[in-house]
Amino acid sequence: MPLGSRRLLAKLPVKIVTVIGARPQFIKASVVSQAVRQQSGLREVLVHTGQHYDEQMSQVFFDELAIPRPDHHLEIGSGSHGDQTGRMLAAIERVLLDERPDWVLVYGDTNSTLAGALAAVKLHIPVAHVEAGLRSFNRRMPEEINRVLTDHAADFLLTPTPSASELLQREGIEPRRIQCVGDVMYDVARSFGERARNTSRVLATVGVSPGEYVLATVHRPDNTDQPQRLHAILAALQQLAETLPVVLPVHPRTRNAIAALGFSARAPLHLIEPVGYLDMAMLEQHARLIATDSGGVQKEAYFYGVPCLTLRGETEWVELVEHGGQRLHVPNDEAELLAALRQQLNQPRHEPRTTLFGDGHAAEKIIAALGQFES
Repeated sequence: MPLGSRRLLAKLPVKIVTVIGARPQFIKASVVSQAVRQQSGLREVLVHTGQHYDEQMSQVFFDELAIPRPDHHLEIGSGSHGDQTGRMLAAIERVLLDERPDWVLVYGDTNSTLAGALAAVKLHIPVAHVEAGLRSFNRRMPEEINRVLTDHAADFLLTPTPSASELLQREGIEPRRIQCVGDVMYDVARSFGERARNTSRVLATVGVSPGEYVLATVHRPDNTDQPQRLHAILAALQQLAETLPVVLPVHPRTRNAIAALGFSARAPLHLIEPVGYLDMAMLEQHARLIATDSGGVQKEAYFYGVPCLTLRGETEWVELVEHGGQRLHVPNDEAELLAALRQQLNQPRHEPRTTLFGDGHAAEKIIAALGQFES
């Protein structure tokens, strides 16, 4: 099939190039890659940009989630947004010219997502965007720019929720280019949540008991790159830890920001190294409260029925606030944040609505949708 063809016939062998590069994408791609391998006539070429390259942010996810070894590892590494995205764009273009795929599949909202989409559309290769249609409406977030541009460049928009599909239509995208398939992260939680309970020993390693600790994650620039806000978060968590232990897996960039701030954590505030998916799932499932600025962790808190305080003023997952017992809080002030954390601690665990993010078979629906798409 020639480069740039927009035909995809389910009965013919096809090649899909999947572009991933960051921790959330490894998680999402794991179940879709598995569905591709189970489908006769489909071949996936996996491209790892190297956006996340640390062992605990990359390789551990490939090992735990049985993701195939990347066919192309671009080893881009870190850098400014423009520099990183530009180097990815050039490298991905070379891969696409060599591989000549029928589809390019991108996930989420990282620089790898945008670079993969741009490289493909400029070569007239059809692009499918998994987790399309999300908006925080905060243009200060690099992720917001990435997801908006990717949605409007892509040929096929695979959304996790009906509200995401409706938003894309309001932005003028044709309904035939949009399909709600559900959330692949729900697929992963269903597949690996029990495995985490059976295999992970992270609670014993950290020294906490089920239901008797708070789990926190902080990585977004709005929180880590503003010293006053980062200090408010850390100080509030340190105070909360005097009542209930707090476990904070620390993203490498966040650790650098904490060091620059000169903040020294005291037990029982446990600043630990980043953990793999299974250990993180174990920590999430057994936490009494989750405090996070991560979109993925917000959803996993909902999947596991754990109350969550989102350390932002907005979220792209509006369903979580409406139905999931979650609360938004801008962490500008230590005392106000501490009060919000203590209030959320009183919230009970909840039963997730099973239909909110699909039926746990989003990966299979994505593969079927690609086979039926007509431009």
